[in-house]
Amino acid sequence: MPSPQLVTNTTPLITLAVACGSLEVLRQLYDHVLVTQEVAQEIAAGGLHRPGVAEFLAAQHWLQPLPEARTIAPYLLNTLDCGEASVIQAALDEHIPLVAIDERVGRRVARLAGLSVTGSIGILLKARERGLTGSLAQSFERLRAHGIWLSPQVQTFALEQEEKLGS
Repeated sequence: MPSPQLVTNTTPLITLAVACGSLEVLRQLYDHVLVTQEVAQEIAAGGLHRPGVAEFLAAQHWLQPLPEARTIAPYLLNTLDCGEASVIQAALDEHIPLVAIDERVGRRVARLAGLSVTGSIGILLKARERGLTGSLAQSFERLRAHGIWLSPQVQTFALEQEEKLGS
């Protein structure tokens, strides 16, 4: 059963697109996946040759773009990059309790704002648990092939969690 709504930042979109070959996993896990204008601009700024951009464009028919740029609280803009700040602001404005952010400071600020946080690894684990993806080791290999690296600690944690899913 899909979760209701998610506002996502740039890094999870790119990571999931590369790890899974598409963003379809988000469509299967969440009823609504919202993307701020700032996040869409960050992805487009990479150009079509960058990892994840083609997959993002292919998902435009079901991703829900938020049509206007946000008026972002100064404390968010002074602490985070524009994408992360817009994700948190949009979640607060739209009363959406869950955001996807990978960066440590962004995750901390989102939690301080009262939001629940997931990220690329959390989404991959949820998808794996529901049988929507292959092994995390395969996903990590695809990421490495595209020059996206996860720390050894993050990989170890994720693989341990995946192993628990099989128990």
